[in-house]
Amino acid sequence: MQVEIELLGPLRVVVDCAVVELPGERLPVLLAVLAMSAGQPVPAERIVTAVWGVDVGVDARTNLQSNVRRLRRMLGDSAVETRGSGYALAVAPEAVDALRFGRLLDQGRLADALELWRGDPFDGLRSDVLAQTYGVRLWERYLDAVERRAALPELTELADRHPLRESLWARLLEALRAAGRDAEALERYEQLRRRLADELGTDPSPELRALHAELLGGSAPGVMPRQLPADASPFSGREAELAALDALLVQARGPVVISGTAGVGKTTLAVHWAHRVVDRFPDGQLYVDLRGFDPSEPPLAPSEALRGFLEALRVPPRQLPASPSAQAALYRSLLADSRTLVVLDNARDAGQVAPLLPGAPGCLAVVTSRSQLPGLVTSAGARPLALDLLDAAASRSLLASRLGSERARAEPAAVATLTERCAGLPLALAIVAARAALRPAYSLTRLAEELASAGLDGFDAGDAASSARSVFSWSYRSLSEPAARVFRLLALHPGPDVGLDAAASLAGGEVRRELDELARAHLVTERTPERYAFHDLLRAYARELGTADDAAALGRLLDHYVHTGRAADQLLFSHGETIPVDEPSSGTVLTALASEDEALAWFGAERLTLMALLRLGSAEHVCQLAWATHVYLHRQGFWHDRVAAQHAAVTASRQLDSAVAESRSCRYLGFAYADLGRFDEAHVHLDRALALAADPIDRAWTHHYRDLTFGQQGEEASALEAAREALSLFRAAGHVVGEAIALSDVAWYSGRLGADESTLADGKRALAMHRQVGNRAYEAHTLSCLADTYVRRGEVAAAESCYREALVVFEVLGDRFGEASTYAQLADLVDDADARRQAEAILRELDPPAAEQLKALLR
Repeated sequence: MQVEIELLGPLRVVVDCAVVELPGERLPVLLAVLAMSAGQPVPAERIVTAVWGVDVGVDARTNLQSNVRRLRRMLGDSAVETRGSGYALAVAPEAVDALRFGRLLDQGRLADALELWRGDPFDGLRSDVLAQTYGVRLWERYLDAVERRAALPELTELADRHPLRESLWARLLEALRAAGRDAEALERYEQLRRRLADELGTDPSPELRALHAELLGGSAPGVMPRQLPADASPFSGREAELAALDALLVQARGPVVISGTAGVGKTTLAVHWAHRVVDRFPDGQLYVDLRGFDPSEPPLAPSEALRGFLEALRVPPRQLPASPSAQAALYRSLLADSRTLVVLDNARDAGQVAPLLPGAPGCLAVVTSRSQLPGLVTSAGARPLALDLLDAAASRSLLASRLGSERARAEPAAVATLTERCAGLPLALAIVAARAALRPAYSLTRLAEELASAGLDGFDAGDAASSARSVFSWSYRSLSEPAARVFRLLALHPGPDVGLDAAASLAGGEVRRELDELARAHLVTERTPERYAFHDLLRAYARELGTADDAAALGRLLDHYVHTGRAADQLLFSHGETIPVDEPSSGTVLTALASEDEALAWFGAERLTLMALLRLGSAEHVCQLAWATHVYLHRQGFWHDRVAAQHAAVTASRQLDSAVAESRSCRYLGFAYADLGRFDEAHVHLDRALALAADPIDRAWTHHYRDLTFGQQGEEASALEAAREALSLFRAAGHVVGEAIALSDVAWYSGRLGADESTLADGKRALAMHRQVGNRAYEAHTLSCLADTYVRRGEVAAAESCYREALVVFEVLGDRFGEASTYAQLADLVDDADARRQAEAILRELDPPAAEQLKALLR
């Protein structure tokens, strides 16, 4: 006889899958008291006190014996045993949800434990012992678990129900702050403060007062990245491996390396376990796919992974150090004294992983790899966990959980055959289950017969690559022909994921229906809305299949990125050099962008793909892609990517034997090196650009970038000479935008060198020209130049007016350095305390050299 007792909410008793209703008031309380000590004897005196209270009559023991007999009749004669002077409920503790709840919490499985909670413990049972002893302890453990998990809706509800539990309110305020709801957090704090004062005559705790002070000070929310992919649902098996990981967590030393063959479920296990222990790492979870065994892309460089982590930790691009070693040091510093979980997925070797390991003892790194990474075990004390194929029982359990228990029980022989054919490979089992789900009218026996005829005997050899290929081929044949074609074409895309318009360009038209079909079959994953990703083995298989129109599809894909990138670049800076392009190939689908924000978002989503396409495109496409990213990479601080892109463009332009293209690429490359402070290399490429430039406009732009480079070096006289060369060429060619830009530079450097009269005249002419053509970026720069000159002449009112005009434009453009420097100048000019505070606030976002410049102004 199987008995299940639920006490975390209204009492519910199930005997052999049938719900049993216990009549009256005494019998349910009797069962609850016995259940809270399941398997252990409970003295009769304690039972009597719990059921009838402290003031009991002389017949209480008789009543107890009578109720025990009634309970045995309802649950079974063997359900309640007489032991000495007491009674014991003959069920395992696991059969009682309240006891199972405590065990799960002891194991750190908060999510599993909280799922058991249905409401108030012992709801509807009248017993002071249950309510004041067991109930209080259960509520305390529940509240502590909810606090640790910090789920905002639950915290809000529980804070209202427990208005004086300050630790719970502290968690609520932190959660509201992390969600960006500072105003609501302040309101909640005031509500608690008043209640504590009214009811207890006390102030909030020091922790709460510190949180309140941070909220009032406008501090940024705590940096708590939550990068874990979604947990697998359902997850089945791997109990031994999960227990091993739990044990390794207790040891708290060195990273964990989960290794095994392709498709064995390393990532699934790592992510599932990470979700189970997420409460142990309250400062955040970082995740990266290192692409160690990607069939088409090189492994992710540690420096690129570091930059991604630093971005997740809210480090502004301008504050990123130039060298990988300095980036690694900053990364470790940010994680010092924190409790952060880092999941490094699909690692190639120890060298790729080592720079990404946190140094703080409270942090833990979990690494997955097809390699055992012995070097990491030796050098970093990594704890290895080898992941093997599933055994027969675990395979059947996983397949049944995906198929549904009812369908699996109906055809046990077919389930056994399917399990055997998949040879314990979780990836194969998942695809088999997807196939069955998509064909609900098919019997599992028929599906097993089809699988047997599809050449899956290779699974018996245990070769993961060939096993996956066999399973993929079987699933692939179930697709409609349009979806199968899209599946093959997606292999041509080189990025980590593909957007809907890019996929449509590959196919030459609308593909949403086909992508939905692929997602249902688990052949692609929709990571975020309208962005799709391949498993690396699936990508390899799709590439093997190929299509007859691969070259045309790749051409459409490149056209998509060139034309959309060109449009995005124009939205960012419409007054720069244009990018010459031909009409896109027929069937190319472009992404419509309507604003600067949309352009920035598109570049942010596609940056890695754009960089990868520089290795695949024709020479002409490479130049166009590199030029399209020039402004974006400069503004966002991706200076290393900018150098790499322009290097690729220089090489491509030489393949084209185009002096015009090489000159443009060289001047962009020179300016990119100047941003990195590598001025010798910058001038080498600018010299080359000038030597190749035959067109006066090309020569003018090259002199412009040279004046900017000299300006960054602090060589104003050389910068002025280059700016005058640019001005002369732009003016002679009738290029109004360029003439205005160069004239502003001439005014600026003239002013820095003390020629105030010419600075004012040139600056005013340049300002009028910028406003005429709508070049707002240089309008603000020129206003600053004029203000600087007025300051030197002692004309404070005129200087303040120019600074405030410039400030309005900088704010519209989102130019943070321009804003901060203007605020700093105003603070110094008119002793404006508010301007000083604004400058100091922005200073924290800027890169170290820029911050030092502002600090000098604010002294």
